[in-house]
Amino acid sequence: MGNTSDTPVPVTSGIQVLDRALLILGIVARRPHSLSELCETTGLPRATAHRIAVALEKHRMVTRLDDGQWTAGPALAELAPKSSARLDEAAEYVLPALVRRTGESCQLYKLSGTERICVATAEPPLGLRDTVPVGARMTLAAGSAAKVLVAYSPKSFQDEILQSASYTAADLEQIRISRIAESMGEREPVLASASVPVRDATGVIAALSISGPIDRMGPSPAARHREALHEAAEDLEEHLR
Repeated sequence: MGNTSDTPVPVTSGIQVLDRALLILGIVARRPHSLSELCETTGLPRATAHRIAVALEKHRMVTRLDDGQWTAGPALAELAPKSSARLDEAAEYVLPALVRRTGESCQLYKLSGTERICVATAEPPLGLRDTVPVGARMTLAAGSAAKVLVAYSPKSFQDEILQSASYTAADLEQIRISRIAESMGEREPVLASASVPVRDATGVIAALSISGPIDRMGPSPAARHREALHEAAEDLEEHLR
């Protein structure tokens, strides 16, 4: 194995593939590495290093930069308790304000493996509403929040989800341009939603959504609630700085 200052001290657990994966994570977390540099630093065969890096990318633990170098992925930041605690604290104030402004149910979703999980919610006191409990897990194959979370994920992860999704790669590209997604009857036939990304210093960490009955949300929930969603997302991001 290469003897450089970027190389963490190897720890042997008895599970070789796990040890190798964590070694690669530790290396790219210090600075981005090309595949050749990874092989030189770790001493791993090229095919082995590439296979492990691609597997880590699918789980969003590493990601590739525009020049092809591997670096730490967004899932590492999502595991950080400090960031999550600050987001939860901000949601307690921002989501109720968004409910008052829009009159619709509001949720905050984060990626969890190949699903999304609701980490915060707020609901209007009266009328029909889309109740999603905290901790609820949902598919990434449909829904505006799913589209937002997948749109800002590594391409290999997108390709995996798109195999069974109700949306396309072109839809994801449009979401990255407009910074908003919508759905009409995708998750439930009578429900519509709109979602926007929430960022911290590492990138997109959550999707902020509003949802409600189709007949109340109108023909384009994104157009109707774009301003309110983007301003609420900015409020959340301000708390994370």
